[in-house]
Amino acid sequence: MLFWRRKKKPEKRPEKKEPPKGTWVQCKACGETFYREQLERNWWVCPKCGYHFRIPARKFVQYLLDGGEFEREIAPGLVPTDPLNFPEYQSKVARDQKKTGEREAAIAGIGKMGGRRVVLFVTDFHFLGGSMGSVVGEKFLRAARKAIELRAPLISVTASGGGARMHEGIISLMQMVKTTLASLEVHEAGLLYINVLSDPTMAGVMASFASLGDVLIAEPGALLGFTGPRVIQQTIGEELPEGFQRAEFQLEHGQVDMVVPRPQLRQTLIRLMNIILGEVKA
Repeated sequence: MLFWRRKKKPEKRPEKKEPPKGTWVQCKACGETFYREQLERNWWVCPKCGYHFRIPARKFVQYLLDGGEFEREIAPGLVPTDPLNFPEYQSKVARDQKKTGEREAAIAGIGKMGGRRVVLFVTDFHFLGGSMGSVVGEKFLRAARKAIELRAPLISVTASGGGARMHEGIISLMQMVKTTLASLEVHEAGLLYINVLSDPTMAGVMASFASLGDVLIAEPGALLGFTGPRVIQQTIGEELPEGFQRAEFQLEHGQVDMVVPRPQLRQTLIRLMNIILGEVKA
């Protein structure tokens, strides 16, 4: 007599759950991989090698201001025009508006830092390379004049590899003059103006308002200059010194006053203001 054994159905293995996309982030410098939350807690600085990731403008606001946000934003509704009908300019602006959630490559506003009222201006590399068009220049001018109105320090944080925005032609170059004059207005009013130079700060931005502060603070490893080192090397046909145009090189040659890791930036700014302007009275 034959007996047939019924085959057991194979047990279903629990589905392997993959971590949500973007949970892990790899350092571009050392290749080490970290949890996004770990980098967030460390101000987006690699815990292993100290590489400073490029961060959005709103992150600087979050990290630097008391409460992590503006009390009031300056000229938030300004948007760029297309005076030259430059090919694909409008589509690129729309793309980066969607990508960053910002209307332009700079934000500005009023807030407090260590209990002291300040005006903070920040450019965003993720929006057309942080390049300076008519809106960026106008926002800096309005931020400078708001600082004068409030008798408050002006703090500028730049991440602008694009320099003057070629899509707006001579109008973008005019912003170099506008922002330079705005910086002079702040100086003439006897107010403190501090620049924080993040990676990268180049070309027309560096050649105007970004280099005119009373104190220039650079983030470690930031590329700072007018023309990039590769173009310079190709032009002069000579090898450049190691670390040329990086923050540490610029500090050694007297182009910046200090190099400060991002997690120490807020306390450094507060300490500088307290030393120069006096402690904030409770």
